[in-house]
Amino acid sequence: MLTTYIYALISVIIVSLVSLVGVFTLSLREEILKKYIFIFISLAVGALLGDAFIHLIPEALENSTNINLTGTLIIFGVMIFFILEKFLHWHHHGEDKEETHIHPMGQLVLFSDGIHNFIDGIIIGASFLISVPIGIATTIAVILHEIPQEIGDFAVLLHSGYSKTRALWLNFLSALLSVFGVIIILILNQIEQIVTLWLLPIAAGGFIYIAVADLIPELQKTKEARYSILQLLAVVLGISAMLALTLLE
Repeated sequence: MLTTYIYALISVIIVSLVSLVGVFTLSLREEILKKYIFIFISLAVGALLGDAFIHLIPEALENSTNINLTGTLIIFGVMIFFILEKFLHWHHHGEDKEETHIHPMGQLVLFSDGIHNFIDGIIIGASFLISVPIGIATTIAVILHEIPQEIGDFAVLLHSGYSKTRALWLNFLSALLSVFGVIIILILNQIEQIVTLWLLPIAAGGFIYIAVADLIPELQKTKEARYSILQLLAVVLGISAMLALTLLE
């Protein structure tokens, strides 16, 4: 069990360090970054869908005493993320059109990202409580999703008026909330069965929503055939990575 705790803590620390990806983006010209970020987004789509359908949902069903409840919780997870995004859009609506409201937009990004990171920590911790391979699969899926998200967040913070150093620091502090999430779930490891029955399907629903509602529409904006092929290959690569991790189980 101690090994599981160590793996979980190392994983969320790595996820938190992904927030510093902005350092790398500083060395790239904006046009190059915009040109190739779709590869990271495509990998994230494959990894998120692969983790949801290959790892989280099968594990939840295997431990479920009520399949209908598990299916309902997956839908509930989708709805939770839908409502959260609606809430953030309501508060964000119109803010990017007025220069005087740029700073609140940056604060909103930090707030929403902090909540998301906290949930990521809980999901990663719960996954490691099930098994190390599932924990690793979930961590990879989260990292692949975090890379394009953190690049976007960093750009928004810079646009909101933060200095490069302050934007990186605040983004990193927000990412550290994932550590608190994993610590909480590890402390409550006695309720592992409840975590498996309830949290995993909700997390799967959240992953499905992020991939289908947020990331895939971004990929659809690319019309060129060669980039579309690269997108498909990257999605398949993300799914394949999740399939490969089943060999460790």
